[in-house]
Amino acid sequence: MAKVAIDYRTILSEISEKKFKPVYFLQGEEPYYIDLISNYMIEHVLEEEQRDFNQNVVYGQDVDVRKVIDLARSFPMGAPNRLVVVKEAQKMPSVDDLSLYLQKPMPSSIIVFCFKGKKLDARKKITKDLEKEKALFTFEKLYDNQVPDFVESYLKERGMSVEPKAKLMIAEHLGNDLQKVANEIDKLLVSKPADCKSISCDLVERNIGISKDFNAFELVNALFARNVQRCNLISLQMAKSKSFSIIPTITTIFSSFSNLMVYHYMPNIPGTNYKNDKDVAAELKINPFFVKQYASAAMNFKPKKTMEIISLLRTYDAMAKGVGNISANDGELLKELIFKILH
Repeated sequence: MAKVAIDYRTILSEISEKKFKPVYFLQGEEPYYIDLISNYMIEHVLEEEQRDFNQNVVYGQDVDVRKVIDLARSFPMGAPNRLVVVKEAQKMPSVDDLSLYLQKPMPSSIIVFCFKGKKLDARKKITKDLEKEKALFTFEKLYDNQVPDFVESYLKERGMSVEPKAKLMIAEHLGNDLQKVANEIDKLLVSKPADCKSISCDLVERNIGISKDFNAFELVNALFARNVQRCNLISLQMAKSKSFSIIPTITTIFSSFSNLMVYHYMPNIPGTNYKNDKDVAAELKINPFFVKQYASAAMNFKPKKTMEIISLLRTYDAMAKGVGNISANDGELLKELIFKILH
């Protein structure tokens, strides 16, 4: 999942067991885990009746580190701990003075810094001090190809499974904004039938508004099969949507053809003339269900053509982002791109 110094589940588990660190500095580009951990601490470190006198939630634009330290140095009243949570900590003037506090933290206090959208300078003393105390936790944005695993894990934690195609539909449609993904999945779980234990493509289509027939995943399938008529139909229907953006679609196609290039150069299993499905799935980090599509695509797109397509996708990604003063809209760009891939 995310590239973190410690898995968020470990942090939550330790909190639930009342194993607290004096300082948690949560930083990085992915706010989802920062909010998840800080909100969990607000709800679970103290009992509800203890919070009025022992819990402070402050904001970076309103305080400095010295004020936060003053709050942390207060003794708890009628509770074993005092909790200080600093939201939007990246807006504080500086956090350098925290180094002095780390030398002798208040044993009963817990400070949580929510430092969103950026990271401390790795060269600074405060960064090294936090790392030394194992108090620094960094959460990076997931790559697009990691989001399907997040979807599956999120649902598994809630006692649900998901069809391989359904998790790809969700990921392709919602992108790597994990809070948005989580919110949409939560809505889906509320609206699903009570006896439903697996998220299907039909359920996703009905509740998240993603067509199970006309999406980037189906477009890749049609491209891999070199089905010109199906490709044209899907791209036409996708472009009709008012919210259509070609960039996520290019990302999905690019990931698939990049995998296809890897597939081309995977060694055959000794003594056979084919690649083992299990090994291919592990190498490409895909569900074994999709391996046969790559075997078929390898027949339709030889290595040279695959590399040309990857280069073409880079060009159209730049065009979609405005490079070259392109006047064509996203629908026109998609139509042109699909034609060039197939011919």
